[in-house]
Amino acid sequence: MTDLSALEKQFLSAHIRPGGVCVDFTMGNGHDTAFLSKAVGKDGKVYAFDIQQKAIDSTRKTLEQENCPDNCVLILDSHSEAAEYVKEKICAGVFNLGYLPGSGNKALTTKRETTLKAVKAAVALMDDDAVILIAVYPGHEEGKLEGEMLSDYLSGFDRKKYCVSRFTIVNSPTSPYFFAIESR
Repeated sequence: MTDLSALEKQFLSAHIRPGGVCVDFTMGNGHDTAFLSKAVGKDGKVYAFDIQQKAIDSTRKTLEQENCPDNCVLILDSHSEAAEYVKEKICAGVFNLGYLPGSGNKALTTKRETTLKAVKAAVALMDDDAVILIAVYPGHEEGKLEGEMLSDYLSGFDRKKYCVSRFTIVNSPTSPYFFAIESR
């Protein structure tokens, strides 16, 4: 069976370099933040965004439990404001759209308007040979609409500058899928 999470990590590992800068645009419980932190090492930097204090607290705990280097900046703000905080070129960025896992609050989700602004900022921050991964959860209405919006937006990218791929399980239409944007 295809493990989309493992496939995402393969994409990230191909682009992340020690000492690099990464962004977790939707930190959630901090698992991607921790992966990025370890991948860039003590000389790298990871910015992580979420609008919920609960996510910041959970991520801080995850980073401590996984003995991550002290290289993360946890930001209590929308991912749509990333350009206000991140000034360096990035080698990788990760989005897990939807709601905070385990929060019990499925009404508080990422939204198309802020997601599109955040994706545009992420692409503008990409260094050469970088990757942005966007996990989409079409099992709820806003997730379905976010995925459609992103598909429309990303299909217009110049293929000489970016390789945009979509990885989905075809015979399970409500399963999560992800986009990979790779800069050339």
